Amino acid sequence: MAYGSGVDVGSTQTKAVIINEQREIISRSLIDTGANVILAAENAYAQALKNGNLEEREVEYVIGTGYGRYKVTFGDAQITEISCHGRGAVHMFPNTRTVVDMGGQDTKAIRVSPTGEILDFCMNDKCAAGTGRFLGAAASALEIPLSDLGPTALRAEKAVKISTTCTVFAESEVVSWLGKGKKIEDILLGVHQSIASRSMGLMRRVGVEPEVSFTGGVTRNIGMVKALNDLLGFECNVSDDSHYMGALGAALFAMDRILSGRLAKESVA
Repeated sequence: MAYGSGVDVGSTQTKAVIINEQREIISRSLIDTGANVILAAENAYAQALKNGNLEEREVEYVIGTGYGRYKVTFGDAQITEISCHGRGAVHMFPNTRTVVDMGGQDTKAIRVSPTGEILDFCMNDKCAAGTGRFLGAAASALEIPLSDLGPTALRAEKAVKISTTCTVFAESEVVSWLGKGKKIEDILLGVHQSIASRSMGLMRRVGVEPEVSFTGGVTRNIGMVKALNDLLGFECNVSDDSHYMGALGAALFAMDRILSGRLAKESVA
């Protein structure tokens, strides 16, 4: 049995996935990236090996992806996160035609073919308030845990309109609305709707074609999932493994190379 792995080094978190020859996930790990990107990649991979009860020698090919993909020093190759999220989404949800990947630093809209090839993509300006970082700024301003943002937003009665287009000013706008007596729930619903609206803008640029799969760390926020669904007019694909989609895609590419290498050897023999 051969195993392939993908290590997705993101701006805030690093994920590792290991799959078998049947392309089933047998192990995964998630850690905070921190300041030492090389160490984050090593630790995430080591944790995935431990979680799968595997030895390093059993994993034949490792691909790095994410903004820190070139810091996966033990990897055999690097592939962009755009390609990996597209491949992972189509594998997990075969009818996927549009992918929205929302991470800590940026948001990407990706249009894919039925086989997971990238047809078009675009991404937001890193300063735009359409990323996970904006949620972090709101959590900081309101002094509530990041994990409470979504559930709190779902209790809102009327969304407050968030006008800022820069994360730097997001915190001050949230505090300003709080000072005017607006409810935390209504402010947070406005924050979620603002991010969803900017994500929809990106998707329209590449073409919104169902099914839409939502990937990246922000998929764990139920308020964000609902805000996207409301704008789309239908439910996007999301699962517990959507956070690992980049690492899964990288692992799938790794398995491709393992199996194609095996075929090449057999043809020579």
